[in-house]
Amino acid sequence: MQVAPTTGGSADEPSLLNPGLIACIATAALAGLLFGFDTAVISGTTEAMVRTFHLDPFWLGITVSAALWGTLVGALTAGIPGDRFGSRNTLRVLAVFYVVGGLGCGLAWDWGSLVLFRVIAGLAVGGSSVLAPVYISEMAPPSKRGGLVAAFQFNIILGILLAYVSNAIIASMELGLSDWRWKFGVSAGPAIVFLLLLLRIPNSPRWLVGRGATPEAREALGRIGMTPAQVDREIGAIEQAATAQPAGERLSWRRHSKPIMLAILVAGFNQLSGINALLYYLNDIFAAAGGSLSADMQAVIIGLVNALFTVVGMLLIDRLGRRTLLLIGSAGMAACLSVAGLAMGGMLPAHLVLWALIGFIAFFAPSTGAVIWVYISEVFPTGVRGRGSAVGASTHWGLDAVIAAGFPVVAAMSASLPFLFFAAMMALQFVVVLVYFPETKGVPLEEMERKLGIGAA
Repeated sequence: MQVAPTTGGSADEPSLLNPGLIACIATAALAGLLFGFDTAVISGTTEAMVRTFHLDPFWLGITVSAALWGTLVGALTAGIPGDRFGSRNTLRVLAVFYVVGGLGCGLAWDWGSLVLFRVIAGLAVGGSSVLAPVYISEMAPPSKRGGLVAAFQFNIILGILLAYVSNAIIASMELGLSDWRWKFGVSAGPAIVFLLLLLRIPNSPRWLVGRGATPEAREALGRIGMTPAQVDREIGAIEQAATAQPAGERLSWRRHSKPIMLAILVAGFNQLSGINALLYYLNDIFAAAGGSLSADMQAVIIGLVNALFTVVGMLLIDRLGRRTLLLIGSAGMAACLSVAGLAMGGMLPAHLVLWALIGFIAFFAPSTGAVIWVYISEVFPTGVRGRGSAVGASTHWGLDAVIAAGFPVVAAMSASLPFLFFAAMMALQFVVVLVYFPETKGVPLEEMERKLGIGAA
């Protein structure tokens, strides 16, 4: 919890080995696994859906992006109930959406019903992408906040990897055109586990104090390992920070322009790297590039690299800092995407596509992949953190939907053009981060307003 403006450990911080704190972080981070699975599972279903529903490139793009429009709505709207009813309580509702979306897609009776249930799953993904990082950020010690919020990102990557492995296993079972139903439907299992675990963790102490429920906040702090003296200091720090904020604070451009711009930029560039479009169409990209390995196996390799380098990001984010990782990642991604684009266009050997995308993931995962949800969840004041995070998350998902819908159409015209565009965007991100982004590692949430120069209302 945030009690002292320190970049290192503090005697006021609970032990990271405390079971209560671990349970809170791990449960909220499980939303990331469902997020990642739902994001990547579509890559193994595109061919079957084209044959089942007779889709051309345009309608394939619409089908793939359908969930993302639900995700955009979920991200845009989750901040309001999150701030009003608490992140944990709202996540419980979203867990039900995950279950319904997974089962519904598996049982879909026509194209329209499939799209409907994909939208429902998208609502859950969008809402949890806002509220799970917010919950973790408010529970985590400041010296470890980056790494713990990045656990959400690691679970996203783990979910992506599990989706690729699940797709490969189901494909090996030779179920015919019905295999896409199983690929979608298996996600209901972990969604049920997520719902059950959410019944066992407390609300955020910051949200409780803001609602006048100080006794419950004290109990929650005790459950995550704080001594009575630490609880008293922490409650005092939260109450002091709350009195410095305007009563009934609203998210406004006048007061919050800096964090709003930071959230929009870090989320926008995350998608302008092309990461989700590449994940959605990974099997199609590898099939077009050719190679000795199957598209499913190459996708699994990408998933493993993604998981490995996300762990690297978790280890470095509180040491090197958010800004440094973004700068390193931007330069590396621009180079790798350029190579992939030239290889897809026939100007370099086709076998370089796999190696270029491995390199891209190796730079993406510990940089913008690890930083996005950490940065968005920490730059806004407590009173508007849910709504502010919704701005960043909705930027992420809005661009994701547009890029996912347009990728197959543009790639059909020029296989290299999407990769070269993404490379140019990463070069631009390097410049913007260098000029505009402040470092936030180790800054207590109650000190972030001063750090960012947020003005009075």
